[in-house]
Amino acid sequence: MTDQPRSKSDKGGFAAREGALGLLSGVIEDQEQLSDLLRGIGPLSGLAPADKARAQRLALTTLRNVGRADALISQYVDRLPPVAALNVLRLAVVELIVEGEAPHGVVDSSVSLMRRSRQSRKMSGLANAVLRKVATEGSEIWETLPVPSLPKWLRRRVVHIFNEEIVQSIEAAHLAGAPVDLTPKDTGHAEAIAAEVGGKVLPTGSVRLERAGQVSGLPGYEDGRWWVQDTGAALAVKLLAPEVDETVLDFCAAPGGKTMQLAAAGAQVTALDISKARMATVQENLMRTGLQAELVVADAMEWEAPQYYDAILLDAPCSATGTIRRHPDLPFAKRGKDLDEMFALQEAMIDRALIALKPGGRLVYCTCSLLTEEGERQAKTAMARHDLTEIAPDPKALGISPDWLHPNGGIRLRPDYLGECGGMDGFFMISLRKPG
Repeated sequence: MTDQPRSKSDKGGFAAREGALGLLSGVIEDQEQLSDLLRGIGPLSGLAPADKARAQRLALTTLRNVGRADALISQYVDRLPPVAALNVLRLAVVELIVEGEAPHGVVDSSVSLMRRSRQSRKMSGLANAVLRKVATEGSEIWETLPVPSLPKWLRRRVVHIFNEEIVQSIEAAHLAGAPVDLTPKDTGHAEAIAAEVGGKVLPTGSVRLERAGQVSGLPGYEDGRWWVQDTGAALAVKLLAPEVDETVLDFCAAPGGKTMQLAAAGAQVTALDISKARMATVQENLMRTGLQAELVVADAMEWEAPQYYDAILLDAPCSATGTIRRHPDLPFAKRGKDLDEMFALQEAMIDRALIALKPGGRLVYCTCSLLTEEGERQAKTAMARHDLTEIAPDPKALGISPDWLHPNGGIRLRPDYLGECGGMDGFFMISLRKPG
């Protein structure tokens, strides 16, 4: 972070660059998640909306390319500088090589950013020399650099689960980033919505935007005909297959995409989540879409259900390792140290959810994780504990390939699936029936 207050005016993009540097420092140095840094008074406070958007985009792109940026910088220094100075260089390299920004403005801003921080002000000359070389010859070297790898703590696990070739495909999907997917309120209007917003309908029924932009300015946003939701996440509700007037509990509801899917299908939905702030967002989205659900702010492990539910959707807290393509800060903010606690919480949540499920009812358990301990293994042990049986998914009805079905049950989604049109988040999901 810089030590001097930022200028209120953005001269040549400086304010956006300074904001992006603040985000990078928070993630890489302080191991904070980007979502937390974007709330309240953070590195982007005081910036104009356009500058905030540019700063966030630049930080995301830099986080995806940290490994490549370091490899390129290493070509011009004997050893990498301390992290405060290195983050300035990383940001500038991505602007020059990936974003194609004019070298003069990038180099000058980077030198200024170096000088504004006590930790890096002595390295402003280094920044000037390195970045001028990057501007003239860096692009050619960049094309030869390998795709950034997953962090060691995660890569070892994922290679063991899949194989080296698949992991390389996943890493390529992470580098490519994530397009924006929309879930239509009325599934029959997907083609019309795609034509209006400049997108295409995926086999799963989601609408994928062809190019990024301000989502709230697109046709259909204000009148609530769709909401933003990755196609992988949207499949969980399709797997549950809610029916009209069924009572359904969305066990960990925020940010609410699945709650709206359930309500749009005609179910009587109770949405439960511990976060009051995140549930306020759910309420706003329900109002925008004209959908209804009962919202309950409570700890799921303590809340006493007032009734038995026909079906329950449990999108459990997890490592979120399946969402790195859209959240490249996660490998820096999470180091795998709390995984055992997460596994135990997921197991407890399954047990807790089943208490509220009527005999013969359906439970869809899902996690946006690449780790079998959070998916396949949790399902297997839950089935043994509670004598649950799997409701076999229909790939055709879900719009997925039969190859995505796991041999031992459930559906395993990977970031490299649908790779020809932008990929999808990694998920595990399974539909289970309670004994009747």
